[in-house]
Amino acid sequence: MIKSKFIFVTGGVSSSLGKGIISASLAKLLQSRGYSVTIQKFDPYINIDPGTLNPYEHGECYVTDDGAETDLDLGHYERFLNVKTSQSNNVTTGRVYQTVIEKERKGEFLGKTVQVIPHVTNEIKRRIKLLSEENNFDFIITEIGGTVGDIESLPYIESVRQLIWELGKNNTLLIHLTLIPFLSAAKELKTKPTQHSVKKLMESGLNADILVCRTEHEISDEIKNKLALFCNVDKDSVIQSIDASTIYEVPLLMKKEKLDQVVLKKLNISNNTPPNLSKWMNFVEKLKSPKNEIKIGLIGKYVELQDSYKSILESLIHAGSENQTKVNVVSIHSEHINQKQIKEVISKLDGILVAPGFGERGIEGKIQSIKCAREENIPFFGICLGMQMAVIEFARNVLKLEKANSTEMDSGTKFPVISLMADQKDVISKGGTMRLGSWKCEIKKGSKIYDIYKKENIQERHRHRWEVNNEYISSMKKNGLSTSGINPDTGLVEVIELPKNDWFIGVQFHPEYKSTVESPHPLFVSFVEACFKNKKFKKLDGRK
Repeated sequence: MIKSKFIFVTGGVSSSLGKGIISASLAKLLQSRGYSVTIQKFDPYINIDPGTLNPYEHGECYVTDDGAETDLDLGHYERFLNVKTSQSNNVTTGRVYQTVIEKERKGEFLGKTVQVIPHVTNEIKRRIKLLSEENNFDFIITEIGGTVGDIESLPYIESVRQLIWELGKNNTLLIHLTLIPFLSAAKELKTKPTQHSVKKLMESGLNADILVCRTEHEISDEIKNKLALFCNVDKDSVIQSIDASTIYEVPLLMKKEKLDQVVLKKLNISNNTPPNLSKWMNFVEKLKSPKNEIKIGLIGKYVELQDSYKSILESLIHAGSENQTKVNVVSIHSEHINQKQIKEVISKLDGILVAPGFGERGIEGKIQSIKCAREENIPFFGICLGMQMAVIEFARNVLKLEKANSTEMDSGTKFPVISLMADQKDVISKGGTMRLGSWKCEIKKGSKIYDIYKKENIQERHRHRWEVNNEYISSMKKNGLSTSGINPDTGLVEVIELPKNDWFIGVQFHPEYKSTVESPHPLFVSFVEACFKNKKFKKLDGRK
């Protein structure tokens, strides 16, 4: 028997309104009242998962502990709730149709014509309810990707309609997030787009229980009354979501708007326990009132789109708040780096973070930046490909192995210091075939990374095909590069560092996937701290 309450979140008028942030904020408020909550995202695109999507298309690919390549919204869910998600928390149309077609091939439909209704909608409903069968959640929030009216979203909208009918109004709730645009020429907010969006929703057989209105300006009582009248909702159920200086203010704004109270009332749940958001408020306060300020260069090849490195940027925010330090991120496109930029920009940064990625574009710029960090003792943090580039830079400029490279970039390199993992050599399919999810790492005592984690055994999330070639490790160690983290089962190098530098660390894993508001990742916390120390040292030393 399903005991969970299901809350559905749809969007209208425009995409990118922040359904994920609203869902995560509501979840946080309910969690702070003592309820167990999870969130799932249903994406309407045909890809099986976002693993093969270009970051310019869809932003970063977020990886869970169980090795699922998922939508970046799952990162928001984990960062807000401090609770792990899984494969079941992100479903695409591609995955739904793949399951339906596999069932048809096996003859499970007994010769019937396979149709969107009931076969595709039944599969969607099954997946929506899956988390309630596997776990004992009080609330399951389901975010429907896209906007109401999109052709791709129609099967999901119909599935939600059926589920609300099957589970009953006492067990379900529909929140519709919409846009209230401000026309500067007329100097007024316009409700008509929202009215049309709600009308489209009603044409699909759904009535919104709550309207969350994204806006740049305060919504007056008059506008709320108008929306309530034309959109068939109570005035108290018209919730204002005004632009905030940081996404981490949104739960506090939603608390002020009493979103959680309205939800509980609509579901006939009485709870007099006020939300306990003391930790969250403390985090936001430190974030908005920093004592210090630093400048970190984020070097990558997708820097034009912030969402490409979303988890890294948020991890730096978490670490900044923990250190009461404002982190100003300078985005630097690795493809355009030259010696002039190295001298005038990169060498003057307080810290350098070389981002993950795939492919040869922009790697020489990354290598030049790492050389600058190593030689000038600037705090350096390399993640995944960033670590591999640090190994290549060390091989070329310290070991003097001319044109040392990764076989990913140069399959015929004379010095393959980075090579394809053994279990990847026969892989043909690209989707879901990398080394993914949580893997073990043993940390060497006395190392910088041990001082940071304060334990010998850790587990971190991965997403890669290439690794450090162990044939070159001995030579690297003799020349000052330490391999301070090793996978105990495979011998894979997980962490490299330069002990002679103040802070020079590269990791094969992705620590950004595990940083949350309540538990900032220790590597990022330590890195931000080192960057501030470097800034202070430069100031004392008379350098600018």
